[in-house]
Amino acid sequence: MRLLLPLLVLLGALAAQPAHASDLANAQRLWLAGQKPQAVDQVEQALARTPDDLQLRFALGVMRMELGERAKAVAIFTRLTQDFPDLADPYNNLAVLHAAAGELDEAKAALDQALRVQPDHAQAQENLGDVLVRLALRAYQHAQKVAIAPSDALNAKLSRTLTLTRDLSKTP
Repeated sequence: MRLLLPLLVLLGALAAQPAHASDLANAQRLWLAGQKPQAVDQVEQALARTPDDLQLRFALGVMRMELGERAKAVAIFTRLTQDFPDLADPYNNLAVLHAAAGELDEAKAALDQALRVQPDHAQAQENLGDVLVRLALRAYQHAQKVAIAPSDALNAKLSRTLTLTRDLSKTP
């Protein structure tokens, strides 16, 4: 599963907005220079001045994701879905975090919401496909475990399906 946009593209697109161009541009320069904590500080300082700024909040969420700060990123994207329920991107990124943690049902719910908001959101569609494959794999694995004296035909079919699903889930 992937984020809506890679961080550098996101920061570049956001920096083009005039309201916070210098803050985001500075954060991007710091990030690219490997000064990631300083980039986060730059965005947080800008947010202290304009705490409701969608672009800054989203950028901070992506940065937290990239830094592996899952709990902070989840909190940011969850709050964005509450404050801006008509935007698909926070739901998509929240789903990526859930899927990475193996929380497939939560990931699917977030992607379903993203697609209710924006049915043609390509990244959310792709991520939903990834989650559905992983859910299918989980279901087939469970079926294999709970099968009581399965017939040879059923066992062979289940084994083939499980192998195909595993192979599909490994596809980049």
